[in-house]
This record gives sequence, C-alpha cells and structure tokens, in this order.
Amino acid sequence: MTTKQNLYLPQKGSWERKNAESLGVDQSALDRAVQFAKDNEINWPIDIEHGRVGDDAPEWADKLGPFKDRGGPAGVIVKDGYIVAEWGDIDRVDLTFSATKSYVSTMAGLAFDKGLIKSMSEPVVDYENGKSITMSASGEPIDGFDTEQNRGITWEHLLQQSSEWEGTLYTKPDVVDWNRSLAADGMGDDDPSNVGRAARKAPGTHYEYNDVRVNRTALSLLAVWGEPLPEVIKREVMNPIGASDSWIWHGYGEHSMVNVDGLITESVSGGAHWGGGLWVNTLDHARFGMLYLNRGRWGDRQIISERWIGMMAVPSEQNDQYGYMWWLNTGNVKYGKHASESTFAASGAGGNSVVIDPQKDLVIVTRWCEDVPGVVDLTAQAVGDQ
Repeated sequence: MTTKQNLYLPQKGSWERKNAESLGVDQSALDRAVQFAKDNEINWPIDIEHGRVGDDAPEWADKLGPFKDRGGPAGVIVKDGYIVAEWGDIDRVDLTFSATKSYVSTMAGLAFDKGLIKSMSEPVVDYENGKSITMSASGEPIDGFDTEQNRGITWEHLLQQSSEWEGTLYTKPDVVDWNRSLAADGMGDDDPSNVGRAARKAPGTHYEYNDVRVNRTALSLLAVWGEPLPEVIKREVMNPIGASDSWIWHGYGEHSMVNVDGLITESVSGGAHWGGGLWVNTLDHARFGMLYLNRGRWGDRQIISERWIGMMAVPSEQNDQYGYMWWLNTGNVKYGKHASESTFAASGAGGNSVVIDPQKDLVIVTRWCEDVPGVVDLTAQAVGDQ
C-alpha cells in the first residue's frame, strides 16, 4: 500500500469539516454510529484515580503518577482527512491509558528509521551494555536485560509483548500483570492462555499484556535516544503534524526519575495503569491517526517510514490481533467484518482509541466508550464499500 495522494491534512489550529454525503458516506447511518458512541459511555467513575484498571493485588496497587477526572463521551470521525462527525468536548485533554503504547511504538519506529536501532531482532541487552541506568534518588541499578531470563529478549519481543522480561521497575514487579483481565478494563476479550498461568516462559513464546514491561520498553528507548521521549515526539511528530500545545506525556514523577548516563529525567509510562501516560485531546489523537493513515507522511515530510508501518502491522506469532503495540483486525475478529481487515488501532482502557482503516480512508477517535468495536462497525457500514 502506497502513501495516499488525496488525503486532506489539516494545518495547525484548524480542521475542515465536510458533509458526510459529499464524501459518499450514509449520513443517517453515521448518525447512528455517533449516537451509539454517546449511549455507550464507559461505566467508570468521573474520579478515575479510584478505578481498578488492572485489578492489581493489594500489595502492588499503589498509584504512582498523576490522574485527573475524566470527561464525558467524545470523539471524531474523519473521512479522507475531513471531519464528518464529532461529539463531546474534543478539545478536552484527558488520560488515554494504553493508547499511549502506540506512541511508545512510534518512538521505536523513529529510532529504527534513524539507525539508532539496527534491527528489531537484536537483543536489547546489546543496547544497554556499558550504560549506567539507575534510579536518580537512590542510585540503585534498575533491573535490565543482562540475566539468564532476559538476555535473549529482542526489541520485537518487547513491542509484541511477548518478552517475558523478569524484574521490578518503579516498585512494580512484572508478575503484577500475570493473568490480567483486559475485559475488565473495557479492552475486549481475554486471552485464555493467560488464565491461571503460574510459570515464566522463554522470551518470544508467550503474549501477555504487561504494563511493567511496557514501561521498561520506554526506559530502554530513553537510553537509545539519550533524551526524554516527550521532547523527541514533540520535535519529530507532534509539531510536524500540527498538534496543539496542550498534550503532555507523564511518567510517575519522582517514582520514575532515572539517571541514564548522567541524564536525569522522568521516564514516561506507557499507560495510566498507575497514573501518568499521555494526556491528549481528541483532535491531536486524530492527527496522530491521520499520520498513519497517510503512511507516515505529512506534507512534504516522511515522518515515519512506510517500511516501519508495514512491520508494525504484521500480526505477531503469539497473538494475531497484535502487532508492535498496535491492535489489529486480523480475520475481522477485533473490529468486525465491516471494517477492513487492514484496520489497526491504538487502544486504551476506558474506550480511549484511535482506529485507522486504510481501505476506507477512515480515522475514528473515541473517548470513554464502552463498546469501541461497535462504533467502528457502525461507522464502517456508513462508509460502505468504496
């Protein structure tokens, strides 16, 4: 699939709206999709700090990073680059939970494109050997990859969440997310292979949605870049695509202040399981989705390579609904038969999602929605076969 040539890309501070029917979209069907999103608000308290994302054991349940009260249902539907539907407060900055993971993946993709990571099949330990990675306050070394269990972990294992990394990071051991229920977080059905598992497996042999390991991935990428990831993504992605200045990418404050070869900074989190993560408005999420819909290009700049976008959307061997921290629609399982099988998404708890359908030139952003696949299915029906 080549870069789209006919997509409208909005300038910073503006976004053109178009009548849905002028783009071949069934307006009444689109209205049903929007109403469905409004009617299916996530059953979470407004004060989400007291939610139970991950449903951790009490000894590991402490929150580490910041929270804020959530907003109400919101979203946009973008066709051919134009906004054809919107609801709620789309300028409100909200937590985005694990949709942040696809931004972490983007940091890996940019590093790959720039040659900072040579191959996704290389062991991560090779990139940390000889570096000092410690907690800033205590000076204690951080668990890394130079152990019998972790030495064989590759970048691909980390991004596909099959690393089986063993260790503790920011007071959270990797076992906190063993046997975790994603269904309870509003993120779809559980993987039966995770239920009741009691043994650690070899790297690359078992998929597990594990936030400790994602946070360790972000720290590894901080070591590769040698500068804070929020600064990198602002320079390399968010500014070039015209995002607002309202977004912020948190870690866990003093709990994730690290010293990487003398660089003292907060390492960011890959979600809001224990607080933090990317806080962003709906329109900035949509711009991020448009970048991927346009195969990594914005105007005259190739921000992230088409090669990377192809790699990240390959179904992993351990979970064919998952790529490089992007959810997929392999076999039309996750997002239904009306969405294209090539559909992929940044997806987080609470129904915070950025869904991209390359075949239909669609970007769908949802916030605080109980049934994101339902919204996607109804929207894809409204677009039809084009």
